[in-house]
Amino acid sequence: MHARRTAFRLVLATTALIAGGAALAAETAGPSFSCAGVETGSVEQMVCTDPALSALDRKLAGVYGEAAGKAANEHPPVLKAEQRGWIKGRDDCWKADDRRACVEEQYRLRIAELQARYRLVRSIGPVRFACDGAPGNELTATFFETEPPTMIAERGDAVSLMVGQPAASGARYQGRNESFWEHQGEARVTWGYGAPEMTCRTAP
Repeated sequence: MHARRTAFRLVLATTALIAGGAALAAETAGPSFSCAGVETGSVEQMVCTDPALSALDRKLAGVYGEAAGKAANEHPPVLKAEQRGWIKGRDDCWKADDRRACVEEQYRLRIAELQARYRLVRSIGPVRFACDGAPGNELTATFFETEPPTMIAERGDAVSLMVGQPAASGARYQGRNESFWEHQGEARVTWGYGAPEMTCRTAP
């Protein structure tokens, strides 16, 4: 009888552990925000009901927390304002032809941007490039192991965050109005809308 009671208690304990684990899994399977009361058909509802998007949202929340720690003394404090703008941009994905692909891309790019800007992942560089053989016409590039790959390029007082693009050879990056394609130590760079292409080579 004692053995039976012991076995029964073990079964109850195991069942409780399984139930507790299932509850914890359910709790952590959703996004970082509460799904209670989200609007039907909204981008937030899509994130709530899609496990992969929920996982990206949780990852972004963690990365944002790391960035906020490094931005504590940032002046002006732009991180929160930029995040609010990013949320608005994500929610505008409801206008896209492929809403899910748009939302996923928004998350991946934002995660990579924060990781690069706040130096949260490993990087290579800075690497100096001399452009068009002109003294003082230099570009400095730092490459980050994000997904997708990113780089931060600096030229004079201007800074550009660029995202890796598919390339048959070498490494290609695209920013808002800047582009960078490097192969075997030589880079073709455009800097600014409509600007002519520069030829840049690694400098000592």
